[in-house]
Amino acid sequence: MARTYIRDFHGDDLDQIVRLWGQVTGENEWPIYSLAEVIASCQQDYAVVAMQGDDLVGAVVGRAAHAQGWIVFFGVADAVTPAEVSTALLDALERRMAPLGLAKLSVLIPEADGLDAFTANAFEVHHSVRYVERDMPVQRREIEALKDVGGRILPRHLWERVAGMAHEKQLLEERLVTPLSRPELAARFGVVPPRAVMLFGPPGTGKTTFARGVASRLGWPFVELFPSRLADSAGGLAGALRSAFEKIDELEHAVVFIDEVEEIASRRGGIPPSPTQGVTNELLKLVADFRDREGRLLICATNFIRALDAAFLRHGRFDYVIPIGLPDADARRAIWGRYIPPESAQGIDLDRLVSDSEGLTPADIEYAARRASQEALARALSDEDADSLLTTHDYERALGNTRATVSPEAIDEFHADIETIARL
Repeated sequence: MARTYIRDFHGDDLDQIVRLWGQVTGENEWPIYSLAEVIASCQQDYAVVAMQGDDLVGAVVGRAAHAQGWIVFFGVADAVTPAEVSTALLDALERRMAPLGLAKLSVLIPEADGLDAFTANAFEVHHSVRYVERDMPVQRREIEALKDVGGRILPRHLWERVAGMAHEKQLLEERLVTPLSRPELAARFGVVPPRAVMLFGPPGTGKTTFARGVASRLGWPFVELFPSRLADSAGGLAGALRSAFEKIDELEHAVVFIDEVEEIASRRGGIPPSPTQGVTNELLKLVADFRDREGRLLICATNFIRALDAAFLRHGRFDYVIPIGLPDADARRAIWGRYIPPESAQGIDLDRLVSDSEGLTPADIEYAARRASQEALARALSDEDADSLLTTHDYERALGNTRATVSPEAIDEFHADIETIARL
């Protein structure tokens, strides 16, 4: 049998490293580090291998993070005496990384693996340690594409901040979030994950908030396309839309949001044709192409669903057409609670404010709350009485000076649209 010796990793060892990784991790359903991470560390960090002739029979790969070293792969082939090779590999890696001044050399091991190779070489087992991880929503190769389309990663808890509106949240959870985040569960019941949805309702009812909440809930990048900004592009609005969707194709996952979509998808026809007819035609093609890709969701929103071209809402383009109405009592209570200062909250008749703000949008309530606060501050400054608190009367007076964004006629039209257009 050929002598076993230890040396540094060479680039032409990569094929044998891959084979060894497959042997070592074959019984583990979930290796701690992926093959891609191991290969990257072989090439960029620290790796030593055990050789018998031309055969690679063992390897250990490490990387440094601040003052701590991490072993990202360790494996010895069954054909060799593991104890001797293990000791030699671990000692060699330690020598290679010693100049870095590391305080510790650590390793995470799947529960199914044995610890003997490490405990025999002075590694201490910490039973209280658990390994947790989460996937990053954007990979390195996607960062430039996301930047080009103005996309961003939203905070992960926006969904929980959408208070009230329980019916709408449940509907979006069941129709959008669950099929996209748990496709195996959806497939078990024959549910096809959605590709495109339309949100409609009066202005200021929170359609954008819901779209952001869905992206946050999924943990996907959020890309909002603004027709008014795209129209300034040198290639025109249709060309800018096409270019934006091509860049979005480079992302593995994305929630794409177009607000006030009626600006670019209005009814076609007439003589002469409407100026946006070419844009509407282009958008219809883009939606059809978008639906062919997994891991993406298009959310469009409109205040005037009756203005949309009939072909735009046809089955096969949008999976669901979902109404988003005015905030219910629970939502109004949460909105008021967001703007009433804690020092004043105990003396406020919140039930009265919730009742008297029925029919107002979230933006209307925010306006009333901020106006009450501003007027109370002005009063305190003029009276040099900085200790005075806001009262229910302050908020009632502000409500009396707040004009509802949505008229009763618009609400009636919205309810009629639910009956004739909504698709849940």
